[in-house]
Amino acid sequence: MSLDRPRAEDPYAKLPAVPSFQVVSDDLVDGAPMPLDHVDDAAGGGGVSPHLRWSGAPEGTRSYAVTCFDPDAPTPSGYWHWCVVDLPATTTELARGADADLPAPAYGVRNDGGDVTYQGAAPPPGDVPHRYYYVVHAVDVAELGPGRDPSPAVVSFNLAFHTLARAVLVATHQQPAQG
Repeated sequence: MSLDRPRAEDPYAKLPAVPSFQVVSDDLVDGAPMPLDHVDDAAGGGGVSPHLRWSGAPEGTRSYAVTCFDPDAPTPSGYWHWCVVDLPATTTELARGADADLPAPAYGVRNDGGDVTYQGAAPPPGDVPHRYYYVVHAVDVAELGPGRDPSPAVVSFNLAFHTLARAVLVATHQQPAQG
């Protein structure tokens, strides 16, 4: 079966425009392939969430959300790899592997793999390079309010109404074809 399909558009181009701010990483380079440390362990990687550091969020930021989304997954809805909400407004960095040790009251939301921690990249072998949108959302409320067991889609819906600005870093990954 072929996975040939049109390239998915930038998922954030579909949302209301908001200002941007800066996000950088000691582990990822915007537009470049990610190191194996951040690939899913089932796909030969380490499955560790990357370091992220941000600055320049707008005045009025009361909390942050951090997400990782793959619009290139062969599904109609892409694939959510990571979703963290309610990071305190004083937070400006997540250390490598921080998904297991978030500052209170932040918490991880169930990803599309069913876990509340980071799930590394794992595109189908031989598929096109996938893009992983690591996004820090500056939020205008201290608690986003989707409850303790929302889906990332519900979080994303709430973020559409509460995001003051967005910082985006896109890394890529491609699994070699098997055989």
